[in-house]
Amino acid sequence: MALKRFFVWLAGQPGYKSRISYSDADYFNLSTKEARIAKATRPARVPTLEQIWHVIQSMPATTDIERRNRALIAFTILTGARDGAVASFKLRHVDIARGQINQDAREVQTKFSKSFVTTFFPVGDRIRAVVADWVTYLRTEKLWGLDDPLFPATKVAVGDNLRFASVGLDRRHWSDAGPIRSIFKEAFVAAGLAYFNPHSFRKTLVDLGGKRCRTPEEYKAWAQNLGHEDVLTTFRSYGTVSDHRQTEIMQKFS
Repeated sequence: MALKRFFVWLAGQPGYKSRISYSDADYFNLSTKEARIAKATRPARVPTLEQIWHVIQSMPATTDIERRNRALIAFTILTGARDGAVASFKLRHVDIARGQINQDAREVQTKFSKSFVTTFFPVGDRIRAVVADWVTYLRTEKLWGLDDPLFPATKVAVGDNLRFASVGLDRRHWSDAGPIRSIFKEAFVAAGLAYFNPHSFRKTLVDLGGKRCRTPEEYKAWAQNLGHEDVLTTFRSYGTVSDHRQTEIMQKFS
């Protein structure tokens, strides 16, 4: 389509009018069959909860940076928050006791600037404990306040070898979600798995909701917990049934 638009434009330019006609652009039209092939959807790669837990438990947690990275991945599957929001959360937005996060668009980089409250998804006490331990560590040992970042940027300084190196946590937010995606990639590769980006965790939670929810009201609540005002958004964008799951469901009918 881009080539077609270019040749339509070119056919009207001086020096080309006598060589190219507007009808020549029709050469780039696809047949119905070709268009269907081009637009065909491919099965999305979605990590399982078992794979995610394998990554979390295989990550080291000795230094402050290692503990942050480990909690970061646990938090993403626990809340389903987008990576942009994760980079901007403050400690005030997390309520471990109630099991909730407040995605306040005035301070959190949410999609379409929507504000909503997310309750922790039922992904296991072990994952929840990793996040709770991280918040407790920041509050009681690091003595950070409510306005400090939940996942602070890495502090870089000149080391003994006169080269820049990571020296701990900086008391500021990441400027974007790029470092988060890098942490995910390194963690999955180190665990011997293919890389799954942060957004794929939302698809994992949608799959889990499809198995756990038994009524339309339950699925509506699950969708709202992901930040979807319209449950159809969850169905259209995330709710495609995988080939494997489709086979399981159809076999149950017989």
